[in-house]
Amino acid sequence: MQQLYIKQKVFSIGEKFTVSDAAGNPRFTVEGSFMSIPKRFRIVDARTGFEAATIEKKVFSVMPHFDVLVGGSPVASIDKEFTFFKPKYRIDAQGLEVEGDWWDMNFQVLRGGALVAEVAKRWLSWGDTYEVTIYDDSLETLVVAIVVAIDKVKADESSASSAATQTM
Repeated sequence: MQQLYIKQKVFSIGEKFTVSDAAGNPRFTVEGSFMSIPKRFRIVDARTGFEAATIEKKVFSVMPHFDVLVGGSPVASIDKEFTFFKPKYRIDAQGLEVEGDWWDMNFQVLRGGALVAEVAKRWLSWGDTYEVTIYDDSLETLVVAIVVAIDKVKADESSASSAATQTM
């Protein structure tokens, strides 16, 4: 079991996140592409400097769709599903399911009904910060990718709704 903290850097060009362990040691850096199509996030292992995974947002889709690639091969896809009230996401990755409160970014990642990770958003912090408890260490990179992808969907929706409000 390990505890990670995913913190979005405020005032950065393109989305950037740092992922640290409970002792504050850097584990990953996540950097979003700036002004490129399709939108990509690179997850880099802070210890080795090698790319651990890439998250790529599909350009032409009705609902947000992300692919997670490791070594250039797809290992997961994340889709936002159409619902009227509560946001719902479908994760197609190694038998994983996600349950919980997406709106407030408090959810659990399950495999075959067994808990493999928990995510909780910290509300009193500068920039978005997520506390992630991972019970299956082999899923560390994939869980980080899931959190970053869902954060991106929520940020896009937030900016779209604020832009629509300003034009009224």
